[in-house]
Amino acid sequence: MDWVNAIVQGTLLGGLYALFAAGLSLIFGVMRLVNIAHGDLIVLGAYLGLTVVMATGLHPLLALVFVVPTMAAIGYVLQRGILNKTLGDDILPPLLVTFGLSVILQNLFLEGYTADPQKMNAGALETASVSVGGLSLGVLPLLTFAIAVAVIAGLQFIFYRTPLGRSFRAVSDNQEIAQLMGLNKRHIFGLAMALALAVTAIAGILLGIRTSFDPTAGGARLIYGFEAVIIGGLGNLWGTLIGGVILGVAQTVGAKIDPGWQLLAGHIAFLVVLAIRPNGLFPRVSG
Repeated sequence: MDWVNAIVQGTLLGGLYALFAAGLSLIFGVMRLVNIAHGDLIVLGAYLGLTVVMATGLHPLLALVFVVPTMAAIGYVLQRGILNKTLGDDILPPLLVTFGLSVILQNLFLEGYTADPQKMNAGALETASVSVGGLSLGVLPLLTFAIAVAVIAGLQFIFYRTPLGRSFRAVSDNQEIAQLMGLNKRHIFGLAMALALAVTAIAGILLGIRTSFDPTAGGARLIYGFEAVIIGGLGNLWGTLIGGVILGVAQTVGAKIDPGWQLLAGHIAFLVVLAIRPNGLFPRVSG
C-alpha cells in the first residue's frame, strides 16, 4: 500500500504541475512564445492572493474572484504593450524580454514583500483528509487535481468549440491568412495571454495554500511547468495534464526510494521521455 499511496499522491501532485504548465502550453500553442517569466507570474498570482487575503480577510480560494481578472488584465496589457513587439521568426527577442521581465518581477517582490517566505492560511482545508480504499487522501490535493482537470477541460472547450478558440487556431496555423480574414492577431494574442494568466492565477493561489513561497520561487515552478509541457507534447492541453502526472509520480516514487531522489527522479523521467519521444508523448498536430 505504501507504493500505491506514493503513486496516488504523485498523481494528485501532478494536478498542480499541470496548472503550472497549462498557461505555458496555451501560449506556445497559439503564438509559439516561450515565456521565461512564467514561473514568476505564478508567484505574482500567489502574492496578489496574499494581498487580497490580508486586506479583506477572505478565504484564499475566494480571493480568486479578484486575482483571476486582475491577472488576466495584466496578461492582456503585457502582451499588447510589450510581447507582441518581440514576436517574429527569431525566437531570441521574446526569450530576452521575458528573462528581463522575470528579473524585474523578482526585484519588485523583494521590494514589496521582502525576502521572507510567505504562505496563505486556508484553515481546515489544509489538513482535511478522506479515506479511500485504505488510503488517506488530503482534501486540498484532491481539490487541486479536480480544478486542474476542470481548467484543462475548459481550455480544451474554448480552444475547439468557441469562436475565440477558432481565432486562436487560425492565427496559430497561419497569421497572414487569419489577418486577411479580418482577425487582429495582436488582439487575439492579447486574449490568449489574458487567458493563460487567468489560469496562472489559479496555480498561484493553490501554490500559496499548499506551500510557502518567496520572491525567488518562480524558477522551480518554471522548470516543473516546462517539463510537464514537454513530456505531454508542446501545445497539447490534455498531454500537459498527463505530463504533470508523470512528473509528480516520478517525484513521489523517487522520494519513496530515497528522500534525496525526489527532484532528481522527476528530472530523470523528463530526460527519459525526451530521449525516447523528443516531441513529447502527445505532440499537437497543426491543422
